[in-house]
Amino acid sequence: MRDYFAQNRALPSYAELSKVLGFRAKNAAFKLAGRLMSANYLESGPGGRLVPGPRFFELPCIDARVPAGPGDPAEFSGGVEFKEIDRLLVDVPSRTFLVPIRGDSMCDAGVLDGDTAVVELTPMANPGDFVIALVDGQYTMKELRYEQNRPVLVPHNECYEPIRPESDLSIIGVVRGIIRRYRSSGGRVDARVRGERI
Repeated sequence: MRDYFAQNRALPSYAELSKVLGFRAKNAAFKLAGRLMSANYLESGPGGRLVPGPRFFELPCIDARVPAGPGDPAEFSGGVEFKEIDRLLVDVPSRTFLVPIRGDSMCDAGVLDGDTAVVELTPMANPGDFVIALVDGQYTMKELRYEQNRPVLVPHNECYEPIRPESDLSIIGVVRGIIRRYRSSGGRVDARVRGERI
């Protein structure tokens, strides 16, 4: 049903649900939907159509320690819990927006061209925060630091110089997370980067 929703941006009708799941009787789809509603995966929407419930977008989070280094065995405790990606990245939905990253000025911090920044809208930021800022009329994402009590926007790529505002600096928001969709190309991840500003 999640795959159907991802492709169609809507849930199937009861008749479509019977067809998708291979049920012979429409009544089986009603019973299944009832169980999913009881578990808060589905709700009844306008006109009686099925809509996603509070738990619909939860994904399994496997309790395993998967090492990134060579030769270390993975550990699996057997536990599985379900989490929503939104809840991992978003604390205040009404103040959260997404910003596509364009350029390579933050690549040494692991922020690559094509990534998406999860940003909390706030004018307040601490030194060391990655921020979306409007500086001298241009938007950028950099690390906020201070030199002699003056703000400096620092890139994480030695090819670029820190940005010291000439006149205006407004903090738009603080980056709370980075989303990257990996695409494999012949067994390797394609992570080419270019340009500077987002």
